[in-house]
Amino acid sequence: MVWYGNWAAVIASILFFTLFAVGFAYAPKKRDWKTLGIYEAFMVALFTEMFGFPLTIFLLSSILGITIEPTGETGHLIAVALDRMGIVGLEKGVFLVMAVSSIMILTGLALIILGWKKIHKAAGLVKDGIYRYSRHPQYLGILLITSAFIIQWPTILTVIMWPILVVMYIRLAKKEEKEMEEKFGEEFREYKNKTAMLFTISC
Repeated sequence: MVWYGNWAAVIASILFFTLFAVGFAYAPKKRDWKTLGIYEAFMVALFTEMFGFPLTIFLLSSILGITIEPTGETGHLIAVALDRMGIVGLEKGVFLVMAVSSIMILTGLALIILGWKKIHKAAGLVKDGIYRYSRHPQYLGILLITSAFIIQWPTILTVIMWPILVVMYIRLAKKEEKEMEEKFGEEFREYKNKTAMLFTISC
């Protein structure tokens, strides 16, 4: 089976995750579209290498002097690393990587949808449901999805872009919170003090 060169899959995957983000995680504001641009660049880089052309595999093979055959399995570079280190075989490594990343992606999609459902029909400040645990569940969902893809199919470009994406979403969240504080005053400040921006790890 020829894995790469499947440009229809590249386009379909980019369109799906772009339309999902636009439909459920973005309001039509100028600052949102700037962040969406970075998100879009991440998805283009990811799926171009996942289904189109394995640039990262060729670069790593050339720079490190190791042989990595470009197949659907070896694109899971963490699985390849686990195999080369003798921790688990490639097949089991791929299963492990896919299991972890798939759970993260599904969780991220769920966070985005749950967050959208709450704010879509809200008249005031939303503090219940998923918003009891995160002030920005939709942004958390997007960061969870993108980090899952780095685990599943890391590329040089996406690894470089991901920290930029995180910084931009945090900046966007802070700008939105400034507006919310101006609009809701003390009610929002109390909510902010009790609820994490993205998530809290309780021990």
